Amino acid sequence: MPKHTHVHPPDEKRARQIRLRKISGQVAAIERMVADDRECTEVLTQVVSVRKALKSFAEVVIQQHARECIAHAADRKESQRKLQELLTVLSRYVE
Repeated sequence: MPKHTHVHPPDEKRARQIRLRKISGQVAAIERMVADDRECTEVLTQVVSVRKALKSFAEVVIQQHARECIAHAADRKESQRKLQELLTVLSRYVE
């Protein structure tokens, strides 16, 4: 794997961290619901919420990656490599 050289802006990084903390809190809540023997439909409702939150997070990362990491690559060869990496990951994402 190539050496990581891109640094995301602090506000972007912070926004990502906040979103992930919220998702982590949702997952912890599901764990508590299971421990408390809550109704399956209630648990599944929360699972759907977490899936949507993760999907939304992934979409933001994809967009930021395309706008920043690929568009601002050092040269065309690096840009093509980063695009191919993204396409490979996306093929797994949509499975």
